[in-house]
Amino acid sequence: MTKKHNIILQPSGRRGQIDEGMSVRSAARELGVEIESICAENATCGKCMVLVEEGRFEKYNIESKRENLSPVGTEERAYLERRPKLLKEKGWEIGQVRLSCQCRILGDVLINVPEESRGNKQIVRKSARDREIEIRPAIRKYLVSMAPPNLERPIADWERLAKGLETSMALVRGTEEKLPRWHDFDIDYACLRTLARTLREAKWSVTVTVHNEREVIAVQAGYHEDSYGAAVDIGSTTVALYLCNLRTGEVLASESEMNPQIVYGEDVMSRIQYAIDQPDGLEKLHKAIIATLNKLLSQAAHTANIRLDDIHEMVLVGNSTMHHVLLNLHPKDLGLAPFVPTIHKSVDIKARELGLHINPSGNIHVLPTIASFVGADTSAVILAEEPHKQDENWLLIDIGTNAELVLGNRKRLVCTSTPTGPALEGAHVEYGMRAAPGAMERVHIDEISLEPKYKVIGVEGWNTDHAEIIGHVKGICGSAIIDAVAELFRAGIVDSRGKFKKDLDSKRVREGESGWEYVIAWKEETSIGRDIPITQQDVRQIQLAKAALFTAARTLLKRSNLESPDKIILAGGFGSFIDKEKAMLIGLIPDCELDKVYAVGNAAGDGARIALLNIEKRNEIDSVTRKVERFELPTDPEFQNQFMLATSFPHMSEPFPHIAHLIPNRKADPLAKNFMK
Repeated sequence: MTKKHNIILQPSGRRGQIDEGMSVRSAARELGVEIESICAENATCGKCMVLVEEGRFEKYNIESKRENLSPVGTEERAYLERRPKLLKEKGWEIGQVRLSCQCRILGDVLINVPEESRGNKQIVRKSARDREIEIRPAIRKYLVSMAPPNLERPIADWERLAKGLETSMALVRGTEEKLPRWHDFDIDYACLRTLARTLREAKWSVTVTVHNEREVIAVQAGYHEDSYGAAVDIGSTTVALYLCNLRTGEVLASESEMNPQIVYGEDVMSRIQYAIDQPDGLEKLHKAIIATLNKLLSQAAHTANIRLDDIHEMVLVGNSTMHHVLLNLHPKDLGLAPFVPTIHKSVDIKARELGLHINPSGNIHVLPTIASFVGADTSAVILAEEPHKQDENWLLIDIGTNAELVLGNRKRLVCTSTPTGPALEGAHVEYGMRAAPGAMERVHIDEISLEPKYKVIGVEGWNTDHAEIIGHVKGICGSAIIDAVAELFRAGIVDSRGKFKKDLDSKRVREGESGWEYVIAWKEETSIGRDIPITQQDVRQIQLAKAALFTAARTLLKRSNLESPDKIILAGGFGSFIDKEKAMLIGLIPDCELDKVYAVGNAAGDGARIALLNIEKRNEIDSVTRKVERFELPTDPEFQNQFMLATSFPHMSEPFPHIAHLIPNRKADPLAKNFMK
């Protein structure tokens, strides 16, 4: 028999065992990952470049190294050596970067497919929403005109500018506000170094950019009206950037990309472990996100037709691990009891200190974290949705590889987090994939015939509507995985404990290589030439993820003496695309009136944008987060029992009256009493 090796392809998350000697590009194609190539695999186009990630990856139980691919061949080396500029710009070296059509698999390997090599681009669903935001930015511009110095008044350039700025600010803002005096102003050192030349070239008429009414961070010749800033949500899976006009609040450009750190681990714990295990682990993680931010900034500036130097502020949010890695703070202690971050309060830092390619004197503001795994992204969600201003009890859930939950109202807010794993986003599911063309995004199963129908990203309508879908299907993404498991339960194909019923009259329910499964798409319908089923193991992965999320929500409700929330708000790109009825049917979210369950899109990105455009909101969220009560689930003695109760669909013991009509013959589970006190 041919020897097989493990291959993991990131950022798609696809993985499998591949025959030794197969090319990386062929292996990727077999796993449903398209890698570009236009030269018929002759090593001349370079479209199929991939990166070999080296090191021990505990999550996958593999040791990935360059030697696990065939040596660099003559044609491949010649192609790469002709492009020294590309290698230098990317920081790549020959052997690390390979042409996937030329290298063959000799051992276990983790491959990073760069965006430019991907045949099917990931779809990042994190668009900015229209919101009414009061514009009070931290960055303001003032036109300052001064008399040039002379022998009678040889005042230094900075003091002359500061006095002129005091006058201009009073004219613009009015005398009713308490404004700083000229001697209260500061000037950034990088700006100070060029001040003398700028003032003289401008003939003493300049536009002064001021941060937080105190610090001068730019001086430009002549009159300039607009200022620019960027709000960024750094998620574990995706990064979304919004470039804004700080004067008008208009979103000038939105850019997004998969988080490159996925290569080093799909969830926060695996990235923390990578930073611990590898001597240069933190450095790699930090450099990866900074490089991606600079790429998105460049793309956004090009779209908006402005210079990067004209961007004077950024507001960034992310979970606590992303927050620490961004700031180059080691995340080790986040993952160890008592789970303590380096800092909770908001942070302001110069762009040049982080290596971000906006104006080097520009300010980077990072919102406060709340707990070890409740980060600045949750602070941004609170800022966007404002549960602290409500009388009703709202439950905010930001669903991702790590889920953060906030419950409460104006009187009290409690929060927690739980790892849900990447299964909800397609990973750890046999034919799972992230949202991209070719991925199923909706599934429905007829409860009489047990026949399915599905929708595929990139093709209109259901597969039963027309034949155009045939040959397009590559896998199944998160929203369809939730659909499929809910439909299997609703149609009676799996029972409440998630086990397949083996006596059903359907050729789609069968015993496969790894156990019982249900075939959603036959191989003739796919582009990968294989049936696409939902397996028993896939169902189990969803049970574990949904049980963790439900238990976290139930724990917060219990601590707040509530049976159910008045409203559930689903935040994040994934939360916006799941069917709320099916999510409740499997017990992913607590029971609630369905018309009180709302998806709000990328609320973390919206919160970052609010903080970018209104400095007073930064003070508000600083104050609110200091009052949020933090609860660490591992400290709850009832967690394990509650988790076991929540593994059933929708739950072993809770009634779920609002979706009871979907499961009319539901019976009490006799196992429930074993886990109830």
